[in-house]
Amino acid sequence: MKVLVLTLGTRGDVQPFLELARGLRAAGHDPLVAAPHRFTALADGFGVPFAGVDDGPLRVMDDDRAGEVIEGGLRVRLRQMREMPAMFTKVLEDCWAVATAGPAFDLVVHNGQIIAGQHVAEALGVPAVLGLPLPMYVPTREFRWPGAPLPAGLPGALNRASYLGMRVPAVAFGRVVDKWRERTVGLPPRRGRHDPTRAADGTAAPVLHAFSPAVIPRPADWPASALTTGYWTGSGCAPLPARVEEFLAAGDPPVSVGFGSMIGSDPARLAEVVVEAARRVGVRTILAAGWGALTGATSAADVLVVDDIDYRSLFPRVAAVVHHGGAGTTGAAFAAGRPQVVCPFVADQPFWGDVVHRRGVGTPPVPQRRLTVDSLAAALDVVVGNEVMARSARELGERVRAEDGVGTAVAALERIVR
Repeated sequence: MKVLVLTLGTRGDVQPFLELARGLRAAGHDPLVAAPHRFTALADGFGVPFAGVDDGPLRVMDDDRAGEVIEGGLRVRLRQMREMPAMFTKVLEDCWAVATAGPAFDLVVHNGQIIAGQHVAEALGVPAVLGLPLPMYVPTREFRWPGAPLPAGLPGALNRASYLGMRVPAVAFGRVVDKWRERTVGLPPRRGRHDPTRAADGTAAPVLHAFSPAVIPRPADWPASALTTGYWTGSGCAPLPARVEEFLAAGDPPVSVGFGSMIGSDPARLAEVVVEAARRVGVRTILAAGWGALTGATSAADVLVVDDIDYRSLFPRVAAVVHHGGAGTTGAAFAAGRPQVVCPFVADQPFWGDVVHRRGVGTPPVPQRRLTVDSLAAALDVVVGNEVMARSARELGERVRAEDGVGTAVAALERIVR
């Protein structure tokens, strides 16, 4: 089967779909991944066919406003909502160009964030499947909607009602999408067109959740169309650079600290806080600079600064993982079986911080706005050398690694096409 895979977002939103595409190829299928141009080199490393689309809203992460957008208040959020729809115009056009450039596809897999997925599938007359690294679209009474920092432990009815937040994209982007549907794709308006959990005929669209049921058990009130496959990760990982191996061999296991593509208002100060907190607790640190979340730090006897590193190779070798709570990073830490400290910025990150704490493999989340030397040192003091937490993390990691998320997802896609 020929599968069009559409995804938009940061690396954590793209890499799982590259893993899925690699699994599809191994099973004899023909996938094409369409994602922002900036991930072309990443896709090359996976050896899967790739078509770049416009970077769209990711450009916000590239300029001086990135920290303001991530940490800003209501006024900044409202401004972003006004500006965001126009950023998708070229993304939508590029998705349609990719979908119609070659032989017909049998299936469209998309992550919802790219917005084009169900509309492209409708125009092609093929099924659309949502692929999600977090439980964002399908309501449940068992836990709150991950899209906003709502308090944990809400009553079941309020948990389910919180998923009304997923109607915001339809309101925000509806006009841009409808214009593109009519002028470019040739589709008329129809009821429910902006809901990716509904197929064009009104039936439930399949939803594949790319996380472990050992981490979040499948809710009892989910419909049959919603599946949990396990994480979409591969069996291989890149070797660590020589200087990382040398640092690891030079002393006790260090703590890994990285905040991915999240850029706060003062990245240099954030790096200082991390290094000082680790030194106060007496642990060595590997600092993953990422896209600029941590800047200005320099390597020393107890600190190693790296730009880009394979978390699957690094995390099993460290004492604990400090991170922002992105779905991909959290999943890698779960699989590695290491205790975690989640320091969330926005969106679903507080949700994953709560999950880490509830599973007994980390401290309560330490939000970035409250991150100080004292608060981070206190959290590190809890996770480093805590045998009970370390054992819980190891046991959970064994369960996660025993799953074949990609294989389960490929089998589900085959059933859908059949």
